[in-house]
Amino acid sequence: MSEHIVSKKIYYTIFTALMLLTILTVMVAFIDLGALNLPVAIAIAIVKATLVFLYFMHVKFGSRLVKIGLVAAVFTLMIMFSITLSDYFTRYWTNYIK
Repeated sequence: MSEHIVSKKIYYTIFTALMLLTILTVMVAFIDLGALNLPVAIAIAIVKATLVFLYFMHVKFGSRLVKIGLVAAVFTLMIMFSITLSDYFTRYWTNYIK
């Protein structure tokens, strides 16, 4: 099994990007974007998670089996979210709003 060697420069670059995205997350939290607050926050979180998966978990340089495992895990997570949200969105909520 061969290992891919990643330079420290890449790690520092990814770390800097993660810190800047964290600062951006905090800045966006204090700005009223109306209905876009949640989508913007989730988009930033997805970018940060992708950087962590690719570089710190070495998925970018991993084997095809590792990438298939990651895709299967994300697919399973999406199934669980869709099942949960399908229950949430089919409830009659007007009885609870006062």
